[in-house]
Amino acid sequence: MLLRLRVSLRQVVNQMARRPALLCGAIVLSCSLILAITFTCSETKQVVFPAQPPTRFFSPDSPVVDLYLGQLDEAESLRSASEVSLLYFYAPWCGQSISARGEIEQVARKLADQVQFVAVNCWWNQGKCRKQNNFYHYPVIYLYHRRFGPIEYNGPITAAYVEKFIRRVITPLQYVPSRAGLQDFLSHYEPGVLGYFEFNASPQPPGYLTFLTSALQALRRDFQGVMRFGVITSKQVAKAISLDAPGTVYMHRHFNTSLTFPSHVLNFTSENICRWALEHREWLVRWLRPHGGKSRALEQELRKGAALLIFLPFDPMAPSQPLVEEVAEIAVQYHSCNGSSWPGFMEPEVWGEPGSLSRAPCCNTLALPHWLSVSRTHNVCELCLDQALGPRPCPSLDSLYLREDFFTQPLSGKVQCSHVLSSSSPLDYYTACCWSLSKGSSTQQDRRSVLPHIEDRGSASAHSAVKGLKCRTNKTLNFYLLDSGLHWEFARRLGAPENASMMGFATVLNLQDEVHHVLNQEQGIVRNTLESFIQNYSTPYSPLQRHLVGEAAQEPVGESLITTVTTRTFHRAVMDPEKDVLLFYYTQWCGFCSALNHVIIQLARLSLSNPRLAVCRINAAKNDLPWEFMVDRYPTILFFPSDRKHQSVKYPEDAPITLPNLVRFIQRHSSPLLLLLFGFPPREGTAAAYAISTRQQGRHTPGRVREQRHTPAGIPL
Repeated sequence: MLLRLRVSLRQVVNQMARRPALLCGAIVLSCSLILAITFTCSETKQVVFPAQPPTRFFSPDSPVVDLYLGQLDEAESLRSASEVSLLYFYAPWCGQSISARGEIEQVARKLADQVQFVAVNCWWNQGKCRKQNNFYHYPVIYLYHRRFGPIEYNGPITAAYVEKFIRRVITPLQYVPSRAGLQDFLSHYEPGVLGYFEFNASPQPPGYLTFLTSALQALRRDFQGVMRFGVITSKQVAKAISLDAPGTVYMHRHFNTSLTFPSHVLNFTSENICRWALEHREWLVRWLRPHGGKSRALEQELRKGAALLIFLPFDPMAPSQPLVEEVAEIAVQYHSCNGSSWPGFMEPEVWGEPGSLSRAPCCNTLALPHWLSVSRTHNVCELCLDQALGPRPCPSLDSLYLREDFFTQPLSGKVQCSHVLSSSSPLDYYTACCWSLSKGSSTQQDRRSVLPHIEDRGSASAHSAVKGLKCRTNKTLNFYLLDSGLHWEFARRLGAPENASMMGFATVLNLQDEVHHVLNQEQGIVRNTLESFIQNYSTPYSPLQRHLVGEAAQEPVGESLITTVTTRTFHRAVMDPEKDVLLFYYTQWCGFCSALNHVIIQLARLSLSNPRLAVCRINAAKNDLPWEFMVDRYPTILFFPSDRKHQSVKYPEDAPITLPNLVRFIQRHSSPLLLLLFGFPPREGTAAAYAISTRQQGRHTPGRVREQRHTPAGIPL
């Protein structure tokens, strides 16, 4: 080996001695190669340039403190110095962070005197925020109330929703100073929890901070804040709901028994109070806020049963929500299974201050017997239960009820009112107002002015068509509300009109029964139409028609080999009695469907010369059809003969979908005239061959053809 190497080197030296130019070229080439390698290796360190220092994300005049270098320590010091603070973690490149920046800044300008707003760049690799936190999405919003937190906000990042949530964190407890305020708190459709604490002995009575923390715990678990927490400090107000001992926590429920926190069983901690409240809350109407990403939250709600989805325009900061309150009142009537309505719903004037005689919600008109001496001057009395001590159950007084149709104008203008004591009643007293009326006739408006009743005062709630319907039908509905301003695209997919100005929409969905009904948009979302919609759905044989969602029909550009069928054009294209139709069911996500496109196109080209055969396709994922025309797998091919549309045939699932097989399939099940136009002789034993033979013989027996049509037969390959 060494000998060979020496011989080779000796030959190279001899060649270089003979050719000096070659030696100089080799030396120059070697030096150039060494320099190139050295230069390349030295420049590789500068290929990856260090990231440029970040710049301000918020404007300098913004009330938001922008820590664009990720100074987490400074953010913590600002948070600890404020009673309520908001931390906005962002990434400068994130589109959602950029779009939410204006909304956060708008809220900060309103609440800068109450809340400390801090924005932290959590993407800068040298910042402490990036090193200590590992966020999977941006932006992330944390709220802190003193030492409690973080409370993550996962709702819509709009100025109104964020401001509403911040205000709930600022005041997690609603102060209930009077009986009117108590009635207003209890009559709300959202679940409510009340705590009774006396502030006479000390500025912070025992258990108050624990109850305050439980309200913040509820906001942490439910960012929508549907669970309301209130505090009572007056002993007289607390007695209205039978709270005697300070430190008692009370949960009001409208149709089930109201509860008090079992402090003798569970420890009086914020976690236990929050868990107890969430487990025993009573739902009437729920808000749904699908975020638009991949989530099963909506599916989990819809699988609980039939759902009434109502899309309404909603402003979180509006002082009142008339449409939402109207839907909530309908839900109350729907769940009123015991025959009595929710007393005082949205009527705070029903309760008065102690000692005052307020309008009572339980009144009946009584006719005095003629044998009483008092009936000579007063023959009619209106008997009401005094509700000055708080709302109480209304007893059944239907036996004493007298319609006002029997009396008209008063004979005596003097109305005598008195307190009628009742020893047999659990209440303290009734109130009675008596006067004299004469028989006759008058208009309905006059009769109402003469004898007012709670049925007339309480509007339509007493005569609601859906009152107690939940317990009178097997089709129980769950009520859901959605903000049409945020989820109108979702409403359009469910059948809402394309016009974006119509922001009201209602639909019933039942995944188990595959039911989909839509409220007529011309009627609008009003009380009467919504009640009729619910009542029609709840009947055993519902007159509502199943709503079919379909895509808009597109005008074909030029002549198309394959006719595209939609929900609206299905009957016109497929049920044409003059044509045999081959319908190809596909979806955009079906890979096998795409692989068969060339076969369907070849078949369409083959049928160009035959005007009586149409090759059609339908995207079944975007177009609903009546149940008898739906399929459960893709791709699927159905054939509709021209003279036997009711006897459609399905292409066998075990047969390969090839052009020869499709031609044989059409030949076997098509009409006789189509076979002659195709140039195919009818095969023996087929329905077409039998029909031609019977026609030639002058007789036709549909029974034999129909019987032969239903016999199982494969496709000869």
